[in-house]
Amino acid sequence: MSRVTKEINKMSLAVISFCGRLVLYTLVAVLLLMGAKKGYEFGYSIFYAPGIDKAPGVEKVVTLDGSESVSEVGKLLEDIGLIRDHSAFSIQAKVYGYEVQEGAWTLNTALSSKEMIDLLKEAPEGDE
Repeated sequence: MSRVTKEINKMSLAVISFCGRLVLYTLVAVLLLMGAKKGYEFGYSIFYAPGIDKAPGVEKVVTLDGSESVSEVGKLLEDIGLIRDHSAFSIQAKVYGYEVQEGAWTLNTALSSKEMIDLLKEAPEGDE
C-alpha cells in the first residue's frame, strides 16, 4: 500500500471511530433521560398519587377475604380502575403501615391512593 492509501485508511478509521463514539454517547444520554423521567414519574406516583377521576368520581365496592397480600390488593385496585400503579400502591401501603383485613369497602375513583389506604385501614363497612 502506498503512503496516501495508508493516510486515507487512518482518516477513515478516525471518522468511523468518532461517529461510533458519538452514537454511543447519544444513546447513553437518551437512556439516562428516559430513566430519569421514569424515575420521576414513579416517585411522583408514590408521594402524590391523585385519584383516577375528578370529583365526584365513581364508587366501586372492594371485597377482600383477608388472605391477599398487599401487592395483590394493589393489583386488584388497579384492575378495577381505582389506582394507576399497583407497585406505587404497594410501597405506599408499606410506608403507611397498611395490613390487609377481611371485609368490603366502598372506594371512589376520585380518592388518592393515600386516602384509599386510610379507608382500607379502618373497619370494614359491615363491622361498624
